[in-house]
Amino acid sequence: MAEQVRYGLIGTGMMGVEHLNNLAITPGAVVTAITDPVATSLTWARAALGAHANEVKAFDSPQALAASGLCDAVIVASPNHTHRDVLVPLFDAGLHILCEKPLATTLEDARWIVEEAAKTDRVFWTAMEYRYMPPVAEFIRALAEGAVGALKMLSIREHRFPFLVKVGNWNRFARNTGGTMVEKCCHFFDLMRLIVGSEAVRVYCSGAMDVNHRDELYDGAVPDIIDNSFTTVDFANGVRAMLDLSMFAEGAANQEEVTAVGDQARLDVFIPEGALVHSPRTGFGNPKKVTRRVVEVDPAALAAGSHHGSTFYEHQKFIAAVRGEGLVEVTAEDGLRAVAIGTAVEISAREKRVVAMSELGF
Repeated sequence: MAEQVRYGLIGTGMMGVEHLNNLAITPGAVVTAITDPVATSLTWARAALGAHANEVKAFDSPQALAASGLCDAVIVASPNHTHRDVLVPLFDAGLHILCEKPLATTLEDARWIVEEAAKTDRVFWTAMEYRYMPPVAEFIRALAEGAVGALKMLSIREHRFPFLVKVGNWNRFARNTGGTMVEKCCHFFDLMRLIVGSEAVRVYCSGAMDVNHRDELYDGAVPDIIDNSFTTVDFANGVRAMLDLSMFAEGAANQEEVTAVGDQARLDVFIPEGALVHSPRTGFGNPKKVTRRVVEVDPAALAAGSHHGSTFYEHQKFIAAVRGEGLVEVTAEDGLRAVAIGTAVEISAREKRVVAMSELGF
């Protein structure tokens, strides 16, 4: 049997429950502790835990959970702006940590997390689950093996639904999320860095809040989060990448479409369709040689969450690292870099100008 790892969960809202569902099908994972200040969220967690709910202790704070001695690893799935405060007792207790994206909402907090993670021999993993969608993982592998030749252009399109309602509507304001381009799009900036194999040097974004949340009012304040944008990212190795985001296009056949173009071919991946399409260059007027295949996903992994099975596969990698059987694949530094690009993009959209990453110290 797999070595048992005891898990605590901080934040039992929608993403927290997805983690519980995936831990339930992860060999050797045992949930022992949870905490959330909202009673409704704790009720959701108990429902997800099912018959095991009575075996899991609910604590009144992250500090109490960290000090309990009941956990080997802790998942942080609390609201973005709470991450730094939540992580303090976890670092002090010497626990393995899986921290949801974005790592933090400010560069100051993200840098602090990187510094603290570097001081411990425990696993610190930033939860960038889009890397682990099986079709995307296969797309990344194929590119690394030269499927398009020398990569020159990378484009990511996400046409999706608006931000969902969260407890206290915290995700309606950039002060709590870092802004849409940090909160949502850090996933995509992480993918860009991973695929391109280089660091961003400058960004330009044209974006605004044009459709969603415009008629909403919370304590007299109107939401201030971008709901659509075009973003260009230039990388140090000369590759350029683009993000096309619309959060009022939930009727699209595919929510995510990623395209890589090199000097020899083009490769596409579509989610949730799961198809990879390879299109070699043939010369003008010659017959096309397009091939198409679908990457299958474990049905249990698909059923356990809303991220095309990625949370399940991410957990298999994380628990292996905790057991000393694998490496940390998404570090705190990766989390910081994704926040940094997102922060630069938010500045660009707001100030309507190109932003050099050097302005932010990168």
